[in-house]
Amino acid sequence: MKRRTIAGIAILAAWGGGVGVLVQHEYFRPRLERLAEAASRVTPATMYYAAMQGDRQVGFASSTIDTANTSVSENDYFVVELPSGATMRRATARTNVTLSRALRLSRFELSFETDSAPTRMTGRVDGDSVLLVHSSQSRKSDTTRVPLVEALLLPTLVPLVVGLADKPSIGKRYVLPVFDPTTKTPRSVGYSIRAESLFVLSDSAVLDTTVAPALWRAAHPDTVRAWEVTPDSGVDIGFSGWIDEQGRIVATSQLGFELRRQPYELAFRNWQNDPTAHASDAAHVIGTTALAAGKRPKGRVDSLIVRLDNVDPKLRLRLNGAGQRASHDTVFAATANETMLLSTTTLGPPSKVGLAPQAARITHESLEPQVVTTRLVAWVRDSIRPHVSFEMSTPLHVLLTRAGDCNEFAQLFVALARARGLSARPVTGLLYVDGKFYYHAWAEVLLQDWVAVDPMLGQAPADAGHIRLMQGLALRTDLIRRFAGLDVDVVSVKETPSPRKQSETSHR
Repeated sequence: MKRRTIAGIAILAAWGGGVGVLVQHEYFRPRLERLAEAASRVTPATMYYAAMQGDRQVGFASSTIDTANTSVSENDYFVVELPSGATMRRATARTNVTLSRALRLSRFELSFETDSAPTRMTGRVDGDSVLLVHSSQSRKSDTTRVPLVEALLLPTLVPLVVGLADKPSIGKRYVLPVFDPTTKTPRSVGYSIRAESLFVLSDSAVLDTTVAPALWRAAHPDTVRAWEVTPDSGVDIGFSGWIDEQGRIVATSQLGFELRRQPYELAFRNWQNDPTAHASDAAHVIGTTALAAGKRPKGRVDSLIVRLDNVDPKLRLRLNGAGQRASHDTVFAATANETMLLSTTTLGPPSKVGLAPQAARITHESLEPQVVTTRLVAWVRDSIRPHVSFEMSTPLHVLLTRAGDCNEFAQLFVALARARGLSARPVTGLLYVDGKFYYHAWAEVLLQDWVAVDPMLGQAPADAGHIRLMQGLALRTDLIRRFAGLDVDVVSVKETPSPRKQSETSHR
């Protein structure tokens, strides 16, 4: 064989080997590396779905994805109500998952509730080798240790990973490590992209008042490209349905119901306002903060009456005081009159210790409790940048970073108020925004009586959309654990829209 031929074969072999290494690197990389790259493309979002049975809406679902510096979380909610004889039966499923920024499972909470005893399951990764799973049903409970050889995914996370791991295209196949809650074991499950199509989805809704009762109608249609993801034949866990390029579900079937992505007003408000759809007018409790969901009140809630169901008596809720009172399972909330901010006493001169000098500068050394309160609320609102947080910061850290969630706003205000001689305390509960409740934290100040103030929203006093559940602060994951299963039925609400909203209504 000629020397030139041998050299040519060697070059082709080297090139082929290089291509082989490249192919192996690009298409057969370790799963952890693929998950880590997918995590870099996760964006916060909240999606809403109408749960359909044939042509009839029987329920509602939502999926919220949050990101932080060290974690990614997904909170899913699914509720349906079906007739059973002369009554309506409700079934509710919740999934709350926290992952590292590399999409490695850290902990999860699952619950399924019907009129019978609820089923709950929690999991926590201990180190890198064991998943501790605790499950309970009725009075029975057990704990299982699941050995880990690689990162695991909950079935609800499959769409997110498939959509972000690579650019979706027909024919692609993924093998993912999925935790099966029914058997409490990890399984390698194959998923394939079988088809591609266009969906016309609306990104907003308008209220049609020409019919009674008024209905929300779809507006601003948008064309969304989606891919059909199906599991391998015989696989009974995971996901089957259509996803967009961000891994967010467009349409799917779960538990015999079809889920269709829609604006919140179409997915929930129309169903909520249908008197024939359910036995109670239950408002949706989102397992996140209003800030994380990108929601902010558009006006003030003057009065709010709610009924709390599925309350664990061990929680010892603090439902009375600061413009709020409870009678059995019903809570009555009203916005405090601004005269409640008045006080017959005056504050002493500011000290020169800790935060007292800064609190004095902020309030221009006023000795009037009302003036000090309103100035501190306004300063904290204007000086701290709203930022989703999963950790509990100190007031000094909040002052240094000038950023935080509702916990940080409340914490800093309370520290400044106390430094200035006021009696103040942080509280935690629910914030009512557009027919939904979000976890929220604010503060209370002792003036004529305890008065609620919200430094994040700049409300002094805070409006009746604040339903206090407990004194003190808690991480969002702790709130989800404590109040999982809590249902809130809106009995009555009176709202004052913002001037802008009033103007838009008049224009229509």
